[in-house]
Amino acid sequence: MGITTAAAVAEDLAPNGVLRASINLGNPVLAQGTPQAPTGVTVDIAREVGARLDVPVELVCFDAARKSYEAMAAGRADVCFLAIEPAREAEVAFTAPYVVIEGVYAVPHDSALTTVADVDRAGVRIGVKRGSAYDLYLSRTLRHATVVRGEEGVGAFRAEGLEVAAGIRQPMTEFAAAHPEVRLIEGRFMQIRQAVGTTRTRRPETVCFLRDLVEELKAAGFVADSLRRANQPDTLVAPPAA
Repeated sequence: MGITTAAAVAEDLAPNGVLRASINLGNPVLAQGTPQAPTGVTVDIAREVGARLDVPVELVCFDAARKSYEAMAAGRADVCFLAIEPAREAEVAFTAPYVVIEGVYAVPHDSALTTVADVDRAGVRIGVKRGSAYDLYLSRTLRHATVVRGEEGVGAFRAEGLEVAAGIRQPMTEFAAAHPEVRLIEGRFMQIRQAVGTTRTRRPETVCFLRDLVEELKAAGFVADSLRRANQPDTLVAPPAA
């Protein structure tokens, strides 16, 4: 990117001279650490965006995707790291995904539910994290089962004696391993496409810069290296955009 173009993108994306990046610490695949010292692939990408534009980066941390989204929508962040979902696309212009995560179900070990298809039936209640990608997805795709929202899906599942908990494969696998009375249903109910986003008020050139950068970082191994440093599987790297 030329100096003039980079300066124009920086002025559009970080008009206050600092790139404010909304970081969701509630997703352990994407970010780890504390609000004072966050780490992870989203932190690395945010800092790389700032480096390319020659602007400092401020990491604004939240404990849930919905709070990260609200900060973006309210103008308190310049870039975000969220799953691509129709409910968000009215406000957010997304890149292609840099990481693809699986959404999975957990059930009591003696549950009669054995497949993903079994879950969507009358009388089945599914605990989800309020405002998460899988909350949005299940809320628009389920026909018979009921979504029960909580601060954490597994928390609602345990506290209310629900039939199913929904969540991201990595922490759900750890949850099931720590609780032998619970098992995961084989297979995924969704792919969670994690992308970089900014508000739709940005110039097309700015959105194009972010989209091109994500593709470059995937192809160059930047995303894979960042995942490995965070002890996350590099198999999560999304394929190149079509």
